[in-house]
Amino acid sequence: MKTEHVLIIRFSALGDVAMTVPVVYSLATQYPHVRFSVLSRGYAKAFFENLAPNVSFMEADIKNEYKGVKGLNSLYRRLIAKHFTAVADLHSVLRSDYLRLRFNFARYRVQHINKHRQGKRRLVAVNNKLLEQQPTSFQNYCDVFERLGYPVKLNFKSIFGEKKGDLSALSSLIDVSKSGGPWIGIAPFAAHEGKVYPLDKMEQVVDMLTKKFPDGRLFLFGGGKKEFVVFDKWCETYQQCTNASKLLKGMRQELILMSHLDTMLSMDSGNMHLASLTGIPVVSIWGATHPFAGFLGYNQEPDNILQVDLPCRPCSIYGNKQCMRGDYACLNGINPQQVVDKVAQVVASRK
Repeated sequence: MKTEHVLIIRFSALGDVAMTVPVVYSLATQYPHVRFSVLSRGYAKAFFENLAPNVSFMEADIKNEYKGVKGLNSLYRRLIAKHFTAVADLHSVLRSDYLRLRFNFARYRVQHINKHRQGKRRLVAVNNKLLEQQPTSFQNYCDVFERLGYPVKLNFKSIFGEKKGDLSALSSLIDVSKSGGPWIGIAPFAAHEGKVYPLDKMEQVVDMLTKKFPDGRLFLFGGGKKEFVVFDKWCETYQQCTNASKLLKGMRQELILMSHLDTMLSMDSGNMHLASLTGIPVVSIWGATHPFAGFLGYNQEPDNILQVDLPCRPCSIYGNKQCMRGDYACLNGINPQQVVDKVAQVVASRK
């Protein structure tokens, strides 16, 4: 009898791929006789390489090696050589649609994600806005597998299982000696301006946290030259700050450190999802976007969301639209003291 082997397709941004992890893990543990292969970009390997014995990872460079129709045809030939028995398209964009079309013509069992676009359009409508919780990405992914014949109940806790990541793997790169105070992660950046808490206000948060927790540590997360300039300035000013993303080597090491945090303070961004995969509570700040779109981090508490109610909000599903007011009141309306108080509340609940 042919071994069941499911291809899972999800390219896209880091956060979207991270949200597949709880679902893939739950599938792997509940269907140990089935093989699951995740097709994604190279950065996602850190999510899946040690996730479960029956989960494997396939990298696809869709910007270069597999670019265009010719490249996708080459990728398809690579995929059919793996003898999959079913295909789950968790992305449903032009590239995955084309691959799905090829698999459908070859009579594979194929299902794709329902993104509930109509509900999301009503959520961000300028007129007649309907603030209604949309199905989460986790539920949308689960629905795909149920239609393939693999109903799944989410049982994921952390990418490190019942434990935390091994800090000894980081000892030569970053000071991980325990301090008397809490370890707090801060990820102040996101892909779009509509999701970024103003940096002057965030520096006030940093200043207030260092005073509130003089024995604590603040680990800063976010890659890129622009981010590092800001982080280096903060590290010079506040001795409790460490530019973790600059010192650590790759996503796996950042996940290890995140698993030891008392909490992470982040935007609606990839770092919210990374921290969620390590089982720690996240205090998240939301501006142009809204948790009702279904993108809150895995197992995160709605009580730890910081947001302002405005008639125009949310104005965007992904935060990539210009502010129609011109003042980003959705973000500027959140007081730094509110942020510090919420972080302190979460820290206290961890004791």
